[in-house]
Parts: sequence; C-alpha cells; structure tokens
Amino acid sequence: ANNRVIVLDGDTKNSTFSEIFKKEHPERFIECFIAEQNMVSVALGCATRGRTIAFASTFAAFLTRAFDQIRMGAIAQININLIGSHCGVSVGEDGPSQMALEDLAMFRAVPNCTIFYPSDAVSTEHAIYLAANTKGMCFIRTSRPETAVLYTPQETFKIGQAKVVRQSVNDKVTVIGAGITLHEALVAADDLSKQDIFIRVIDLFTIKPLDVATIISNARATGGRIITVEDHYPEGGIGEAVSAAVSMEPDILVHQLAVMGVPRSGRPSELLDTFGISARHIIVSVKCMLMN
Repeated sequence: ANNRVIVLDGDTKNSTFSEIFKKEHPERFIECFIAEQNMVSVALGCATRGRTIAFASTFAAFLTRAFDQIRMGAIAQININLIGSHCGVSVGEDGPSQMALEDLAMFRAVPNCTIFYPSDAVSTEHAIYLAANTKGMCFIRTSRPETAVLYTPQETFKIGQAKVVRQSVNDKVTVIGAGITLHEALVAADDLSKQDIFIRVIDLFTIKPLDVATIISNARATGGRIITVEDHYPEGGIGEAVSAAVSMEPDILVHQLAVMGVPRSGRPSELLDTFGISARHIIVSVKCMLMN
C-alpha cells in the first residue's frame, strides 16, 4: 500500500517468508546476506530523515550480533523496524544456537524502543501496521510454530494495551503470557476449569511499553496472584518487566516461569515441557500458588 516500505533480509527469506515481499516488490527488497550488523546499518541509512519505512528481518537470535548498530540507531533516533523470528525453545529441532532467549532483555534496554510480541496471525499483522507508523525503533518478536488464530480481523490493537483473553468472576490467578506461551496458558485454563479452578489469561501484545494498569487491575481481581510464563531466559524478560511494574503495589505476588539453563534440540512441545513453560507447568504453578 505504501511504496516507501522497503524490506531487508539476512539470508533467511525462505524461513521468515520475506521472500513473498521480494516476489511482489523486488525493487524494494535488499538482500544483505549473513551480515546482520551490516543489515541494520543499511536499514538505518535507508530510513535516515524518513526517506523510507524500513523493515529488516532475520532470526531474533542473530540480531544480538548487531547490538552496537541497534543502540546507535536509538541514539540517532532513526525510525526502523526489526523483526526477529524463531524465538525461544519453541524453535525446536534447530537447537540452541538458533533460539533467541535473550532478545527481550536486549531490546528492553534500548531507549524508546517499542517491543511487540504478537501471538497469532491477526495480532502480527496489526503489529506490522503499528510499527510502520511508530516513531523510533520497533522490535517485533515472532514465533516459529503454527499457532491457532485467537482474534477476529475486526479486533483493534494499540501500543501499550494488553488483551484479557480469558476471564470470569471466579478467577483466582492471573496468568500473563505472550507468543507461544499465551497458547499454553489457554490450554492450562481449559484443563483447570474442568477441576473448577479458574484463571484469567492476559496477552501482553507489547512488552514495552507495558500495560501496567491492566496488569494491576486484573491481579487485584484475582487475589493479587500473578504467574508470568515466557519463552525467554528469566533475566530481562516478561517476568522481570511485570515484577518491576507491580513492585510498588502492596499484596501482589509474581511467580515467574521462564527457560532455565541452555536448552537443546528437540520437538517444540517437548522442549516447552522440559524447560518449564508448558501448560502442565502452568497448572502446577497455579495449584501451588493457591495452596500457599
């Protein structure tokens, strides 16, 4: 729709599907090959003084190589959009070298960086549209597995606005997820409801800025109990962001589920379970929280 949009790729176009854009608009596609630092630099140059709307995509793990260029882009206040795919242990068989587990920590440390973490096709499309129209740096964290579509095309999304995707008046715990873990939280909610245990489920959509008001109001409605679950290391991720957001609130307890230790190769569902962020672990955590 906009001929100022350009796409840059780090030799991952068949995995990230940016090849679809290349097929449609080859004159606005720049192949930077396996040189992520250069790819970010080229994107910054292309977007200087608002000349283009640049989207650069690769596996989120590989963007860690370009942190110097990313921080300089933030200092220069250039509007660029970085898309990091294949995040977390849900990558599966490709193994730990391909799994981004520290990318949220990296981008949360970048000033004025908006971080989107969509959970389905609809929210991803909205994240792309919002990023194209947002000042400053944007990072969009996307997952590899096919996931169910949760939202209707009519759903509206805003930066800094979370979605309460499951709730009832009987909810005892608020579970906060994003991406693949949101789907695990919904599976846990279904299983727990059969045991007459009801949980509230929140989809953050943006990790930065965080929807603090929604988190606090729903935590209060569920006895001050929050469980965060993320496909990321505990340091610098969703759990720490939520904990910081509620740190001045009395009587709110946050229990964090995150990937502990360096993972290995395996099936996505097996790895989610082995590394403590599957529906089964959410169910155990909910029960433990209610017992205590």
